[in-house]
Amino acid sequence: MVGYAFMGAAHSHAWRTAPRFFDLPLAPELTAVAGRNEEAVWAAAGKYGWASVETDWRRLIERDDIDLIDICTPGNTHAEIAIAALEAGKHVLCEKPLANSVEEAEKMTQVARAAAERGVFSMCGFSYRRTPALALAKRMVDDGRLGEIRHVRAQYLQDWLSDADAPLTWRLDKSKSGSGSLGDIGAHSIDAAQWITGLNITGVSALLETFVKERPVGGDFVGLGGHGGGEGPRGPVTVDDAALFTARFEAKHDAGADAGSGASGATGPIGIFEATRFAMGRKNAMRLELNGTKGSISFDFEDMNSLQFYDSALEPDSGFRKIMVTEPSHPYTGNWWPTGHGLGYEHGFTHQVVDLVTAIGAREQPTPSFADALQVQKVLAAVEASAENASRWQYVNKEAL
Repeated sequence: MVGYAFMGAAHSHAWRTAPRFFDLPLAPELTAVAGRNEEAVWAAAGKYGWASVETDWRRLIERDDIDLIDICTPGNTHAEIAIAALEAGKHVLCEKPLANSVEEAEKMTQVARAAAERGVFSMCGFSYRRTPALALAKRMVDDGRLGEIRHVRAQYLQDWLSDADAPLTWRLDKSKSGSGSLGDIGAHSIDAAQWITGLNITGVSALLETFVKERPVGGDFVGLGGHGGGEGPRGPVTVDDAALFTARFEAKHDAGADAGSGASGATGPIGIFEATRFAMGRKNAMRLELNGTKGSISFDFEDMNSLQFYDSALEPDSGFRKIMVTEPSHPYTGNWWPTGHGLGYEHGFTHQVVDLVTAIGAREQPTPSFADALQVQKVLAAVEASAENASRWQYVNKEAL
């Protein structure tokens, strides 16, 4: 594993836990973790259960006792590490978003496709796909329970940057993170919406806003944020604090057609997306609602063990009903606790390891693939392009109008 902070902790927990609750075709061994600060990386290795450390990620790729590289670093390093690992014959798990640009993501996807032909596989870590309630929503959409999807409504609301004196971190530096709330949390909403509907976003109209232009360069770091000294030096924030965009999806029977061509006369769902780290009181409200011709589903990660469902045939004169997604018949949950005993944030990462290792064992391409993540990257780029062009409509695979 490369990196050992927030995502490194979550991934380490997942690698340790997955084989203890699921029957896997291969046995994960936490062989080595890499980080530039030798003292800190040794401390992380001891805390999270890694057998050895390296202070240069390249040493991981050179080692014969390592089969898979797990990338938990800022986005500006993803392409170099992933490409080197795949070309060296190592499987790759890469945190999202895949890269900091479409060009990097395209190169990573090309290398990943070539590696897959040699039996070397890669996956991007959109972990919310592994939340049981969202996986159940995907199953219900695939089964036609909602009919034809008309509306997609997605929000990802956090508040950890609401304090104007929260310190400047790498997540607020575009050269490292690629973007702010858009790529950090909005990417999850984009991936979830496209995955559950089975439809890609073809065009967007967007707004990006940075509320706090400068922040303290030091201070007390707590979680993702903290509090900086009010009198100390401040540095520029070079990413968005909030992102808003409307979107159109491809039509179901016209999937894969030239984006926005309208040649068939069919129209896909319309969507609205919001991502912010300034929504006071919202801690991790990753929300998704789909409205179809037969019914609707609604999900909020702050109530992650439930899914709201409306079936117009069964309940035409009532509202949503709550499904507790803790039954053995629901995705992933049968390997955990008795009915009604909910899961938490960390379980999504465990399920991610389960699906990845199972796919590698079967010599099959795991999902989301780098190609799937490239599609998300193209949407992120289209949002930025639209926001920079007075919110004009921007096709995901075409020039702006």
